[in-house]
Amino acid sequence: MDANLGTTNVMLGIMAAVSVLEALVLLGIAAAGFLIYRRVMQVVSDLEVRQVAPLRAKVEAILADVKTVTSRVNQQTERVDNAISGTMGRVDETAERVKHSVRDKVNQATGVVRGVRAIVASVLSGHGNGPGNGGRPASTAGAGSRV
Repeated sequence: MDANLGTTNVMLGIMAAVSVLEALVLLGIAAAGFLIYRRVMQVVSDLEVRQVAPLRAKVEAILADVKTVTSRVNQQTERVDNAISGTMGRVDETAERVKHSVRDKVNQATGVVRGVRAIVASVLSGHGNGPGNGGRPASTAGAGSRV
């Protein structure tokens, strides 16, 4: 029986040594993992400082320029809109003035034409004021001489 116990004890000793060795390997892997994690985080930090921060600054500068340009475009749009509105108002006002002026001239010309037409019609019809009736109309010329 002693032989069996000796073999069992040796086997248990080997298993204990292997377990301790496994624990040490696991601790080594954990330490290596932590070191790799620290290095990766340091590389990411350096990359962020060297690459991302300058890009972010450039993007912010571009956005500021875009904001400035947008503001200027809005101001110019308002100026153009005001100029167009003012011009349209002046064009409408000028059109009204031209319309009234033309209407007045046409009315004057129409009055002159009607007057000339009335004179021509009066002369052609023979009912006009002749030199023999003293400048009076023909129907009242005889009545005025009787009085």
